[in-house]
Amino acid sequence: MDVLALEAKNVNGAEAEKKSAPRPKPKAPKKAKRIVYFEVEIVDLKTREKLLLLDKVSPRVKFLLILTDPKWYPARQSLRLDPKAKCLRDEEVLQTLPVGTTASFYFSDLGPQLTWGTVFLTECAGPLIIYLMFYFRLPFIYSPKYDFTSSKHWIVHLACICHSFHYIKRILETLFVHRISHGTMPLRNIFKNCGYYWCTAAWMAYYINHPLYTPPYYGQQQVNTGLYIFLVKNAALFNLSLHIISGSKTKKIPYPTKNPFTWIFWLVSCPNYTYELGSWIGFTVMTQCVPVAFFTIVAFIQMTVWAKGKHRSYLKEFRDYPTLRSSILPFIL
Repeated sequence: MDVLALEAKNVNGAEAEKKSAPRPKPKAPKKAKRIVYFEVEIVDLKTREKLLLLDKVSPRVKFLLILTDPKWYPARQSLRLDPKAKCLRDEEVLQTLPVGTTASFYFSDLGPQLTWGTVFLTECAGPLIIYLMFYFRLPFIYSPKYDFTSSKHWIVHLACICHSFHYIKRILETLFVHRISHGTMPLRNIFKNCGYYWCTAAWMAYYINHPLYTPPYYGQQQVNTGLYIFLVKNAALFNLSLHIISGSKTKKIPYPTKNPFTWIFWLVSCPNYTYELGSWIGFTVMTQCVPVAFFTIVAFIQMTVWAKGKHRSYLKEFRDYPTLRSSILPFIL
């Protein structure tokens, strides 16, 4: 009996403790998020004609026109808050822009667009195919008696191997190595870009593979020197590409690592252009061909413009950027 009484007492005590324990306060209901609606007016940049007036629209700016016509995909649009201001980026949202609930945007059509990957592949595939057409001496290029003949000079075959290697490497880098941005280029520009690369490739291929082509003046020694420069610079460029791609996606100052091909970062901001220039200098020395030299000079001028622009952006963005570095040529440029 005593045991049963003790158990009953414990049970009653536990129930009393449960009743006396404070109950948890109910959670306050979540406040509904305030939805901000925008009224957006789209105006033609040239004519100032009102194109569109939307009420209660999505906050993503460049998705507004897609609602009315699918052909106005973001890459084709140029939207500005002011006619003289810069274009808004694709990821801009209305909440982050200096506008009220009523906003006006100035629109211009950039025309059909191509991705940068498509542009790079087209630029590289053209010279590769065109050069091989001259190398195999297809009909209607040289005199009919030379159709599908082969040059007696081994430097001609070596130049074809090097030229093909360079562009095949660039195609493979575009497909499997480089992180290409989602940026686009107007379709009309590809004709200008490809026209330059394709025409210069045809020009140099015509002379190097010509039946009357003569080997370099200094013979084997000159060819070996040019070949060594070409191969080393191409290997360095590919190695550097892997180094840059494997790095962090965040923008920061590039520094050399244990990889010897990255040590040039101590001296220049854009070693990829330095190596690219070196490979074409090697090809010029190896072939001793005026069109190749012309292409190298023009490429150097263009890459210098790009390198100086990137160098200036580094100096502007990073206060502690190394002052010893040049843009493309150490201590010179």
